Amino acid sequence: MSMKAPSPITAAERAETRKNHGRLLKRLWQYMGKNRLLIVLAVLLSSLSSLLALYGPKLSGKAINAITDRSGVDFDTVLRCAGLMAVCYVLAAVFSYSLQIVMIRLSRKVAKQMRRDVFENLTRLPVSFFDGRQTGDIVSAITYDIDTVNQSLASDALQILQSTITVVVSLVMMLTIAPVLVPIFAVTIPVTFLFTRWLARRVRPMFRNRSKKLGELNGFVEEMLGGQKTIRAYGREDEVQERFEVKNEIAVNAYTEAEANGTITGPSVTFINNVSLALVCIFGSVLYLKGMIRLGDLSSFVQYSRKFSGPINEVANIIAELQSAFAAAERVFALIDAEPEPADADTAVPLEDVNGDVVIDDVDFSYDKERPIITDFDLHAAPGSLIAIVGPTGAGKTTIINLLMRFYDVDSGEIRVDGKPIKGLTRSSLRKAYAMVLQDTWLFSGTIFDNIAYGKKDATMEEVVRAAKAARIHSYISRLPEGYDTILTDNGSGISKGQKQLLTIARAMLLDANMLILDEATSNVDTRTEQQIQAAMRELMKNKTCFVIAHRLSTIRNADSILVMRGGRVVEQGTHETLMAQRSFYRELYRAQFDACE
Repeated sequence: MSMKAPSPITAAERAETRKNHGRLLKRLWQYMGKNRLLIVLAVLLSSLSSLLALYGPKLSGKAINAITDRSGVDFDTVLRCAGLMAVCYVLAAVFSYSLQIVMIRLSRKVAKQMRRDVFENLTRLPVSFFDGRQTGDIVSAITYDIDTVNQSLASDALQILQSTITVVVSLVMMLTIAPVLVPIFAVTIPVTFLFTRWLARRVRPMFRNRSKKLGELNGFVEEMLGGQKTIRAYGREDEVQERFEVKNEIAVNAYTEAEANGTITGPSVTFINNVSLALVCIFGSVLYLKGMIRLGDLSSFVQYSRKFSGPINEVANIIAELQSAFAAAERVFALIDAEPEPADADTAVPLEDVNGDVVIDDVDFSYDKERPIITDFDLHAAPGSLIAIVGPTGAGKTTIINLLMRFYDVDSGEIRVDGKPIKGLTRSSLRKAYAMVLQDTWLFSGTIFDNIAYGKKDATMEEVVRAAKAARIHSYISRLPEGYDTILTDNGSGISKGQKQLLTIARAMLLDANMLILDEATSNVDTRTEQQIQAAMRELMKNKTCFVIAHRLSTIRNADSILVMRGGRVVEQGTHETLMAQRSFYRELYRAQFDACE
């Protein structure tokens, strides 16, 4: 695999990157700072563990001096030093283990809070946010990216603290033992610093790209897993596998490129440290031969030099890991900082005592300002009326529903409910005034009872059964071993699409709403059942305004008014009989469907 060298980074880009990293560290500290007691305990345990481990080389040097002393071996000193070394190392190990436990608890709390913040903001984001993103990419940020940040907090932050203590104490000890040998590190340390800084700039965009490509791969996998029946029905397994191989290759290459360049740091710094150790041994031997240093002190100096350079090597490795953590943190905070759905106006009032009189007055709307979707749209739905919206694909039918629910706001014009502009109403009260059934059914993991009663918290079993009977799903539920207590999993994977749709229709019927929206809600049930459901709905939804989007025109013959949309405009409006009596576009659509069924 060839690795492309990244384009040179300008000084302005470096400055911006430093600012970004500073902001990320500040925000991460805000999460950690909520657990100050654990942080203080971690610092204390880390300090004790490091200091006890660092006292070992000093005792080792004393023991060696006691053995090599010309006046004879001082066994008491040797045994005392050996005993103290054992105590120090055992205590250091105990403190180190305790430290790991504390850091695991700290990182767990931080990860839990970050996931809570991400998910909480996701529930406040507008529908447009999810329309433009793959679900798998968002899931990747909540799971993989937060885990990456969590791992960095648990290990890297701790390692940096311990390394700092080790470097400072080791330097002080080396200065007290043989200050003449310390200048050797004045050459090797700057070389190490400059090298790691250069490499960090190089790998930073690689780790950012790694997280991005992994998110894209997750999104593709989730999409393909959700469409397994369709894929197999069309015999496209090989094509899907080929597409997966391409995306997998891209993700693996991005991962390998980042890791391969990032792991250069460790071996390179190890080589520089080994050079410094060799120089210490050479010059230290000369000093020993000249009698300027004792053998035990030289041994202690060598051990401290290893402890001094070792953390620098570890920090160099941590720098590469931090690039990955920073890239992951950027994606996580991008979700936390995503602009939520605009708040209701201060003057917004709740919609109460809904009659269901809906007026759409001269509305224009577009998702992209360059491509208008709805233009000069007018509609009046009287209370209790059934309004059917038909037209070819892309005519803007579903967009009307998005505007009624205020998932999107109109560009111009006005929508009113009971004479009140919906921009002056609270979104929650407006949306609760509607019961909605979509073509894409959604069921959650839980009992059938819970799924039907989802929109009504205090629903009784009697009410749920009544709604299920009206939706023609009660007999199926009754045949299940657990009845209404049957657990549904994975969006109701064990039942047919038609049955899932009937469950969502029962959910809408149970909801005490004054208006109903059906967006291709019966597309997965047979014609006879659909007619029965509509008859039941008409009885159940008396005095309630209903909006029905339908492609199967035979099912809307009893609508009070049929809107025929074409190119974002209402081109025809009337009852089924009226439109069929005319040489209308609706008549062409109806006959086309009738002929297609022949």
